[in-house]
Amino acid sequence: MSSLPRLSRSLLRDEAYETLRRAIIDGTLAPGANLRDADLADELGLSRAPVRQALTRLAAEGLVESKPQSYTRVAQVVTDDVRDALRLVRGLHELAIRDALPRMGEPQLAAMREANARFAQAIGRGDVDAAIAADDLLHAVPVEACGNRALAATLDRYTPLLRRLEYARFGSLPAHRSVKRHDELIDAIAARDADAAIRITRTIWTELESLLED
Repeated sequence: MSSLPRLSRSLLRDEAYETLRRAIIDGTLAPGANLRDADLADELGLSRAPVRQALTRLAAEGLVESKPQSYTRVAQVVTDDVRDALRLVRGLHELAIRDALPRMGEPQLAAMREANARFAQAIGRGDVDAAIAADDLLHAVPVEACGNRALAATLDRYTPLLRRLEYARFGSLPAHRSVKRHDELIDAIAARDADAAIRITRTIWTELESLLED
């Protein structure tokens, strides 16, 4: 009889975190929904410890709010907090493009083109999860190429606050405009036009901010 490797506690914690974060981002767990660790642990088939650790991490990211001995719940979408995070994320992506462009060649451009093709296909079939995954892949290319670990870590910290906005954008007709913006960005990088690439990057994230006004 073969034996399967036991999952480490850290893997269980990460599994709980990813599952709960996705449910918050896509609206399965709506803003204001109560989060009882015992109920969540039962539903996920886990013990309470990794669920508690996941909730603590989600609270640090602003997706969960908690008051000791009172409540733990899905955070509301607070416009000012999201706008602050969005402006920070936008600035960091602009910096990533500026620093990465001299280091980017055909392999990076090919990766961005492939990601945008996947993005367009996902938009066409209304698959928001796949669209966001492809969008992440595209923007991750210059972030990785710039080699700034502090920048990448800060994006990981604040980007989750924007995911609920992205679900709104990629589930609507204006999402098709993002395909064109991505093509424009790739063309600017290929042409080594840093000013244009930065301007297009700024436009991409500024258009997301307009959803805060809706």
